[in-house]
Amino acid sequence: MEFIVEKIGMSRTVGVPSVPVTLLKVVETKVCEVREDGKALVSYHSGKKINKAIEGQQKKYDVSKEFNRFKTIEVAEGTEAGDLSLAPLAEAQVVKTSLNSKGRGFSGVIKRHGFAGGPKSHGSRFHRAPGSIGMCEWPGRVQPGQKMPGQYGNKIVTVKNDVISFDEENGILVLKGAVPGHKGARGMVRIVK
Repeated sequence: MEFIVEKIGMSRTVGVPSVPVTLLKVVETKVCEVREDGKALVSYHSGKKINKAIEGQQKKYDVSKEFNRFKTIEVAEGTEAGDLSLAPLAEAQVVKTSLNSKGRGFSGVIKRHGFAGGPKSHGSRFHRAPGSIGMCEWPGRVQPGQKMPGQYGNKIVTVKNDVISFDEENGILVLKGAVPGHKGARGMVRIVK
């Protein structure tokens, strides 16, 4: 079963030992249509503007104006149209969280891949450069997968976390450890067990 979440930020538990935790808020969603393959079309609130197509969907599924985004997610058996139940999260022990990682733009090999770089002293002429990338006469080309500078971050990353607690009244999910993404990032949480 999946839920749409928004990252609040990180904190830690009070105790010995102290455990780093990530706080996620479960976004209020309404089930519009349940399909036979165990998936459902749900509607949720997003700060983005709506257009004629979204207005048509809202009218079709009789949802209010604030529910202005639609997404297909996995749901439990017996789920019906209406508010999505958060009860399964109260019993969850392990979840998989998928969010977009922080984008770091075009980065060099030292930041992107952790290369060591060369001597810092004057005259070395090899400070933060990647070094040799190709072969000699054979195969005479750069091999696929060569670690080089380029786009770093801004990709969907999935991590597995233990559930510390869940506040059903406020919809706050507390997970052990870190979760990718910036504060306010939206993603998915899937119950593993």
